[in-house]
Order: sequence, then structure tokens, then C-alpha cells
Amino acid sequence: MSNAAIAMHGEAAVTPTALSWNFIHWGLGLFVTGFLVGFIPILHYIVGGIGANVGPEFLKVMTLWWGCPAILTELTLKTGGLGMIAIGLCYLAIARQGASPNISRHERLAPMLCAYGLTAELVCAGVGYVICSYFWPHFYFAATPAGKNLWLAAQGLCIVVYVVGACYAFAGIRRASGQFR
Repeated sequence: MSNAAIAMHGEAAVTPTALSWNFIHWGLGLFVTGFLVGFIPILHYIVGGIGANVGPEFLKVMTLWWGCPAILTELTLKTGGLGMIAIGLCYLAIARQGASPNISRHERLAPMLCAYGLTAELVCAGVGYVICSYFWPHFYFAATPAGKNLWLAAQGLCIVVYVVGACYAFAGIRRASGQFR
């Protein structure tokens, strides 16, 4: 089928190289974003230390990600970004070995699922924190189960979107790497 015919049916031809750079581009951006989000806990500690408002109630719930709600987002963005870079490098290796350029529909969706999952996790963590704080003031530090569970479940769903994209890519990498055995 020609590229024009493929484009008319809404499926653009994708090469392993183009797919790899898509993963690497998004992965690097999200990894750097994770480092920027990492400054939130640092500021949190500085403000908390200056205020010296460390009472027994706070120390009881402090083990929840070292007392800062941004830790889950930071670690998810860093780990997910590195995962996307690794997936992109695998696709580059496959292209270099001359594997068949047959990219499945799921593989075409994989970089966007991964990128949207991580981006949604970032937005969900920030906006979700503000919304949950509106309905359950201090839900995070007072360990209010309803607010905490809702906030974490929403972030968990975003992470699941990333994992589905990573699984699609992994299946494609396994399929393509099977040609070299």
C-alpha cells in the first residue's frame, strides 16, 4: 500500500527510527521535568525548617514520601522518562540491525500513551492536590483517608496509562528482536 493510501486511511507510515526518536524526545523532556519537580521537596523542607512547625502529629505521618506530596510525581517522571529513553534506544538498535519496519498500531500509540500518562500524572498530582485540599483541608498531612485515597487513585490511573504504552512498546521490541535469533 502506498504512503498516500495509508495517509488517507488515517494511519501514517512509521519507521522504527521515527518511533525511537519520538520516545527519546518525550523521555528526555519528562526526565528533565522530573528534576525540576524535584525542587519542590527541597523548598518544602526549607519552608518547613524555617517555620519549625514539626510537631508530633506531623512526625507520625511524615513517612508518606518523606513528608512532601511531590515525591511520587518526581520519581514517576524520572523513572518513566528514563524508561522512554531506553525504549527509544531499543528501537534505534532494531533499526540499525535492519529489522522489518512493520510497526503495529499499538506501537504507534505507545509513545503518546507513555507521554500522556506521565504528563497527566504531573497535572493530576498538582491540580488534584489543590482540589483535594479544598474538600479535605490538610488531607495529605492529616492523613485523611478519603482525600488521600482519591488523590493517589487518580495518579495511579495515570501511571497505568504509561504502563500500557510501555507494554505495547515492549511487545513490539520483542517481536522485532525475535527476527535476530
